[in-house]
Amino acid sequence: MSKKNALITGGARGIGAAVAKQLAKDGHRVFINYVSSVQVAEALAAEIKSMGGEAYPIQADVRDDAKIEAMFATIQKEYGGVDILVSNANMNFTQKPFMDQTWDEFAQKLNDEMHASYVCARFAAASMVAKKYGRLIFISSTLSESPAPTFIAHGSAKGALDSFSKYLAQELGAHGVTSNIVAPGLVLTDATEHAPEEFKEYIRMSTPTQTISRPDDVAHAVSYLASEGSGQITGNYLPVCGGAYLP
Repeated sequence: MSKKNALITGGARGIGAAVAKQLAKDGHRVFINYVSSVQVAEALAAEIKSMGGEAYPIQADVRDDAKIEAMFATIQKEYGGVDILVSNANMNFTQKPFMDQTWDEFAQKLNDEMHASYVCARFAAASMVAKKYGRLIFISSTLSESPAPTFIAHGSAKGALDSFSKYLAQELGAHGVTSNIVAPGLVLTDATEHAPEEFKEYIRMSTPTQTISRPDDVAHAVSYLASEGSGQITGNYLPVCGGAYLP
């Protein structure tokens, strides 16, 4: 396998960090995108390098078009462009029931989620189409298909992302570019560590595998979809949740 350039947005922590480590282990050159966690991103890159991998932190707020363009330009100029995009950057959202939520609160999540994914995919696809090879992987959520109270903004935004990926699969497939969704359920990260233990136990008991996913579980799914061997897998929605969501 030839070394590919993999960009992970929101790659410094949690799922993104696990994906960066796994793709580096797979032999890819990884770019760890971050907004403000410079020390965390640099420490992760150093850890990957200490294990024989190749990793570079790269700063950009993926809600800012100019910064996205500059990030992709740097990778293009110095390393030949992005071959694998893992669109993982977390966008905050207002957790409220529909009847208590304003349009502006709802639209903020929808706009941030789709804007970041859309613009990053545009720049990545330009490089991929030129090379006749590419892997677009979007981190969604099982909440896009299995609603939960107060998560309407998050689930709806992820639902839009799921549909977006299908259109990219259709339009870019002839150019050797695949597009897929990885949809985690509850994942044990620093973002969920403060969730009530009763809630986590309820999820565990409701899950066929009787386990709650960890970042490495998501990273392993991304690893396959990022591989050269996944060329016939496109337009798919892959839940990573131990069977808690069964389509």
